[in-house]
Amino acid sequence: TVDESELLTVPDGWKEPAFTREDNPKGLLEESSFATLFPKYREAYLKECWPLVQKALGEHYVNAALDLIEGSMTVTTTKKTFDPYAIIRARDLIKLLARSVPFEQAVRILQDDVACDIIKIGSLVRKRETFIKRRARLLGPKGSTLKALELLTNCYIMVQGNTVSALGPFSGLKEVRKVVLDTMKNIHPIYNIKTLMIKRELAKDPELRTQSWERFLPKFKRKNLKKRKEPKKKNTKKEYTPFPPPQPESQIDKELASGEYFLKERQKKRKKMEEIKAKQADAIKKRQEERNKAFIPPKEKPAVKTKKASTEKKIDIEAIKEKVKSAKKKKLGALPEEEVKLKMAADEKKKKKK
Repeated sequence: TVDESELLTVPDGWKEPAFTREDNPKGLLEESSFATLFPKYREAYLKECWPLVQKALGEHYVNAALDLIEGSMTVTTTKKTFDPYAIIRARDLIKLLARSVPFEQAVRILQDDVACDIIKIGSLVRKRETFIKRRARLLGPKGSTLKALELLTNCYIMVQGNTVSALGPFSGLKEVRKVVLDTMKNIHPIYNIKTLMIKRELAKDPELRTQSWERFLPKFKRKNLKKRKEPKKKNTKKEYTPFPPPQPESQIDKELASGEYFLKERQKKRKKMEEIKAKQADAIKKRQEERNKAFIPPKEKPAVKTKKASTEKKIDIEAIKEKVKSAKKKKLGALPEEEVKLKMAADEKKKKKK
């Protein structure tokens, strides 16, 4: 019986053997090629570093061509190419160079233990303003969030335009993709960074390697936003009826109903004047009431009766007299009697000695 933990673990320092010419001595039968376009602003940089690209790909027997007229880069295999995966790595190299990754970082893709991932984020958010804010959130203040993510995943990350280019080990690329997609879905990257930090510490403990880490990982709850304020006036839909609404009454119909239609013109005028005078009288009455408010005296507070000083405590007059007498005897700043007598005796002794 073999312990399962031993089967899952990889020995320290173990490395997959490199693919050599001995593994494929006859080379490739067909020629393969890949091409990619690059933006105009990358032309000057690519023109400058292209000899280094050709030299790096030449070690793997892959040709590279730069077409400045069409704005494209092409990589092709040769008769000497023995590694079939070399052309895939060359394709990734030119893709990274087109996405503004510097040559010093992009050339690492030719190593066996390094992979790359180009994440398209342009179509994940509808509004352009929201997209720019979330992309800036991924970078963080002065690039601090991106730097923390790079340290935790051991990957190089480049945010450019509508894509995020990542370069590093497979396990790190998986985490980077998750963080980037969550950020574009309005989940702050700090939550994922906290989780990664905890996972990093847990991985150091050999006992926890085969156990579930769910109990240690933080569970973040989404905060419910405040409900939308309901409008004061609600437009309620009326029940559907097949019959049209009743026709509104005209002025003549109203006059007929009230009997005004049959009155003479003089009577109508008199009635109108009476109504106007009644309204005026009401207005004058209200105005007069408001003016009279100033003459209404305010309510006075009830008078509070002063309590007489309690004569329950008897004053000791004799004790006060004694204190006054003792105070009169003593002069301000004068010494007590005993000290005065001692001083007088000392002065007499001095006179005798003389």
